[in-house]
Amino acid sequence: MDSKKNTTSPYPTEFRDRAVQMVVDHLDSCASLTAALRDIAAKLGCSPDSLRVWYKQARRDSGKEAGPTSAENARIKELERENRELRQANEILKKASAYFAQAELDRPFRK
Repeated sequence: MDSKKNTTSPYPTEFRDRAVQMVVDHLDSCASLTAALRDIAAKLGCSPDSLRVWYKQARRDSGKEAGPTSAENARIKELERENRELRQANEILKKASAYFAQAELDRPFRK
């Protein structure tokens, strides 16, 4: 019923962690973060933007940068999914209640 696709990341977690570590190690020899990201991404065969996202998330997870951590993002996603399911269940209950209320009104009166 759910049209959402189950997708997996094309890069394993170990690869992403190692790539971020390479960026951290390479920052001293580069003029900027952007230059380090481009250099490492070219060597690894991934997008510099993907590498930037991984780097920023690693900094948030370690507390060096403000923003939600991976665990917080996962919890938010879980709560949003639960909220969506509860709204759907509530909508079904409202429709069922309206249906039965209408059926009660349509029933002939008995003395």
